Amino acid sequence: MTQVDFYILAQTQQRALFACRLAEKIYRLGKRVYIHTADEQHSRTLDDLLWTFQSGSFVPHERYQDHAAAHSPVIIGQHPQPAADADVLINISDELPIFYARFARVAEIVDGEDAVKLKGRDRFRIYREQGCTMLTHTIDAVSSE
Repeated sequence: MTQVDFYILAQTQQRALFACRLAEKIYRLGKRVYIHTADEQHSRTLDDLLWTFQSGSFVPHERYQDHAAAHSPVIIGQHPQPAADADVLINISDELPIFYARFARVAEIVDGEDAVKLKGRDRFRIYREQGCTMLTHTIDAVSSE
């Protein structure tokens, strides 16, 4: 059964930065990561941020493309059914990824914005109804260093 970790951020608009930090941590543990974004623009933004979010840090990553093998340990995409092979799914979209059950672990990142919290609660309820193991982590501050 999939384990779902909800990371509740106190600040608004810090989801992408926290996703970068989490992806780096998971990568350093030797695991592969798929980061699911809302759309192409969010994927591009996250791709850029992974190069700059922390000085002295390098997280090998690439954007997911249909029918192309992904070799990096961190893959970014917004596709409804990616064929990417990874251990952990990080979701920074507001929707429940229908393919989440393929992953042993899912990280849901929710910030302090009211609309984001509301959609996060909906996803929490669905995961719980599906029988997933649930954990919640409150994150007080997200920094780039």
